[in-house]
Amino acid sequence: MIDTHAHLDGEEFAADLPEVISNATRARVEKIFLPAINLENVSKVLSISQNYPGICYPMIGLHPEEVRADYEEILAEMHRILFENLASTTVPHFIAVGEVGLDFYWSREFETQQLRAFEEAVRWSVETRLPLMIHCRKAQNELLGIMRPYKNELPGGVFHCFTGNQKEAADFLAFDNFVLGIGGVSTFKSSKLRTDLPAAVPLDRIVLETDSPYMAPVPHRGKRNESAFVVEVLHTLSQAYGVSDSELEHQTNQNVARIFGTL
Repeated sequence: MIDTHAHLDGEEFAADLPEVISNATRARVEKIFLPAINLENVSKVLSISQNYPGICYPMIGLHPEEVRADYEEILAEMHRILFENLASTTVPHFIAVGEVGLDFYWSREFETQQLRAFEEAVRWSVETRLPLMIHCRKAQNELLGIMRPYKNELPGGVFHCFTGNQKEAADFLAFDNFVLGIGGVSTFKSSKLRTDLPAAVPLDRIVLETDSPYMAPVPHRGKRNESAFVVEVLHTLSQAYGVSDSELEHQTNQNVARIFGTL
C-alpha cells in the first residue's frame, strides 16, 4: 500500500518516528508521501526522506492556512529550493507541489493572497511537470476557477482529503489525471463516501491516504493517526466497491504510479 499524504514531520511523531515507520512497513505500507506546509517544514520533509530512502518521499508547497502577507517572499524562496532540488544528484527529489490550495473554512482574511499563492503553485506544476497535492476546504468554486485556464497543461495530481458528494467528485474529476485522496473519514459511521464513491468514482480515480496525525480511521478514531492505519481505509473501500483488498491495493498503486511516476 501507499500512503499518499502523511505529516510525519509533525511534533506528534518527534518521540517515536522510527517506530511509526516500522509499524507502517510491517503493515505492508511500502511508500509514504510527505507534504510540506511552510518554509521551515520543507527542510524537515527532506530530512526524513533522506533518512528513510525508498520509503518516504518529499513534496514542497505553502499550505493555504499558512499564507500570510509575506507569501510572495516565501514562495520566491520555495521556488529557489525547488529548482535547486530538481537539479541535484545527492538529495531526494520533490515528487509533487504540495500541500497547496485554498481554505476559507475559518476565515477569508488572506483570501487574495491564497488565490495568488495557489495560482503560483499551479504554474510550478505546469513548469516542472510535478503533480499537485491539493487542499480544498469551503473553496471548490474558487479553486477550480483558478485551475480551468491551465486544464490542458496540468500534469495531474491529487485532490487530498476528499469528503464531498457525487457532484463535487465529478467536478474535480473533470480534470484529467487527477484523483481523489481518500482517508479515514471514509470509515466514519456518518460518512456517505462508502455509497457516493462507488456510484460516481471509478477505481482508477482514487488513492489511499491517512493525513496523519489527523483523522484516524475506525477503530482508531480519536487517537493519533499513523501510516499503518491506511489498511483500515483499504478494507473499507474494498468492501464499498465490492472488490478484494488485493485488487484495490493493486489498482490504487497503479493510480499512484500513473500520477507520480516510478519512484
